[in-house]
Amino acid sequence: MYDTARIGKQEGVGSVMISNGYIKKEPLVKLCRELSAVKIDFKAFTEKFYKETCSGELKPVLETLITLKETGIWFEVVMLMVPTLNDSEKELRDMCKWINKNLGPDVPIHFTRFHPTYKIMNLPPTPTKTLEKARNIALEAGLNFPYTGNVPGHPGESTYCPGCKKTVIKRVGYHILQNSLNGNECGNCKHPIPGVWQSAD
Repeated sequence: MYDTARIGKQEGVGSVMISNGYIKKEPLVKLCRELSAVKIDFKAFTEKFYKETCSGELKPVLETLITLKETGIWFEVVMLMVPTLNDSEKELRDMCKWINKNLGPDVPIHFTRFHPTYKIMNLPPTPTKTLEKARNIALEAGLNFPYTGNVPGHPGESTYCPGCKKTVIKRVGYHILQNSLNGNECGNCKHPIPGVWQSAD
């Protein structure tokens, strides 16, 4: 992965790493020098879920997130909302407060819809209201860029300016219908919109 990212960077090709957050600090820091961005699949904010459902631990993932913050690389957090397992209001509030305190208000967090498959067939798809609740909790906790995912066409897919609250990027699934960015600023009020932006030219 490191060699590929390094060669790609030399040729002007960016690389994004998708990870569950289980990686030691030293190789992560080395990797981040060659990557353009990182996406962390965050499973839950309780040790119970990580132990019983993932056979893992929460602490190493939190340490990875803090390391990413320290490196300065752009990273985003994605949380698959599994009904009854990781969607309690308390857990969501605790998680969003932790993110704001330790990672900052501008780290995007995506609350995505679960669909029953593989080893978890006994639970229903995540209700849209649960995703909306999670997004609202994130906003209340001071996070500027919470999203809903796996619900194409939902307003929560879009990016809104923390300054003027207007739509900056309107999305439906992976399609962009409107882009009001001016460089890395809101085209309406010039509020900075953090991210990795590339000109369409």
